[in-house]
Amino acid sequence: MKVSIITVAFNSFSVINDCLASVKLQKYSDIEHIIIDGASTDGTLSILESKRHQFASLISEKDGGIYHAMNKGIGIASGDIIGFLNSDDFYINNNVISEVVKEFKKDSSIDACYADLIYVGKSDTSKIIRYVKSCEFKEGLFSKGWCPPHPTFFVRRSVYEDLGNFDINYNIASDVELMMRFLEVHKIKSRYVPKVWIKMRIGGTTNKSIRNIWTQNMEVFNSFKKNGLSVNPISFFINKLISRFNQFLKR
Repeated sequence: MKVSIITVAFNSFSVINDCLASVKLQKYSDIEHIIIDGASTDGTLSILESKRHQFASLISEKDGGIYHAMNKGIGIASGDIIGFLNSDDFYINNNVISEVVKEFKKDSSIDACYADLIYVGKSDTSKIIRYVKSCEFKEGLFSKGWCPPHPTFFVRRSVYEDLGNFDINYNIASDVELMMRFLEVHKIKSRYVPKVWIKMRIGGTTNKSIRNIWTQNMEVFNSFKKNGLSVNPISFFINKLISRFNQFLKR
């Protein structure tokens, strides 16, 4: 079973080495690592070219944003399973992909699996900032502010072929819309694995400003409408605040 890992990068000189090493050191051998670089100008490309033997594909050109770049990766992926590892993220250990494959082999009927994620310091990755603990999906959870951590979300390639890719009309929340569409609307079968799979550096696009957090939430509300789902705004925000508070406590 081949696993395609798609990494989108742009001016990631200071972090890309950790990401590349994280994939290279995985004990599972049948991995197709695809790098989609947005024409970086900070030296990222020189690192990628020097380690070209470590991954299957490299595209470096200007794109229409992170989700446009992710869709490019999906378009050339040949794996049975597709996952995403952002350029400033890395797997918590060398067994993550083996565990992902084990879940799919254990139950051939599942379409996706996901796990937990921890936010770590930008420079000190041993410092835990937030612990994002997920749970088994149940219908209606998205309207309560729930969403699986996207970098832990592994999906069969056939699901993308059947249900579509990222909607590039969303600048920040297209990953939420996609998972909502897959899980809530089309009800693909998923499995939650109660383990941490990803370390994510704090300061990503969504969380780097109050404006971006607001924009993401507005895009999420629009995605409910797009997918024909109802949501109570008060309940949504209260549950999100409670969830965020618990994430800081769990660290």
